[in-house]
Amino acid sequence: MDKHEVRTLFYTGLVLVTFLTALLFSLRVKNIDLPDCVPYSEIYTQPKVVQLDDSTYQVFAIAQMWNFEPSEIFIPVGAEVDFYLTTKDVVHGFHISEKNVNMMAVYGGINKKTVKFDRPGIYPIICHEYCGSGHQHMRAEVIVNYPTN
Repeated sequence: MDKHEVRTLFYTGLVLVTFLTALLFSLRVKNIDLPDCVPYSEIYTQPKVVQLDDSTYQVFAIAQMWNFEPSEIFIPVGAEVDFYLTTKDVVHGFHISEKNVNMMAVYGGINKKTVKFDRPGIYPIICHEYCGSGHQHMRAEVIVNYPTN
């Protein structure tokens, strides 16, 4: 083999090892995971917050130009929340600050992510995918304000 081919194979292998190391580091050390994809059903197309018990909630979030519904989500400290996300129009992003939630809302698809809120506060939800001229106004909040019993 030519020395340039050997050098190219070496650097390609180095990039591959670096990528795989970063991926494993993200999964193991940083505890980063992917949202689940749920089969489409009409029950996910109406925005609502459902309380299953004292500390378990389901949020059916709908993204649309240029807002999230529901725009304010009130839950207690210590609650575990299943977020189900879809959109009525174009692709939107769904990012909850400080909570490692980063989903895409795609028309005809349902994404699911489970999050536990251990501390009181206001957790902003923003759209991180450009969705049109009103994109900068697309916000919502998770308000965590009282402890569970």
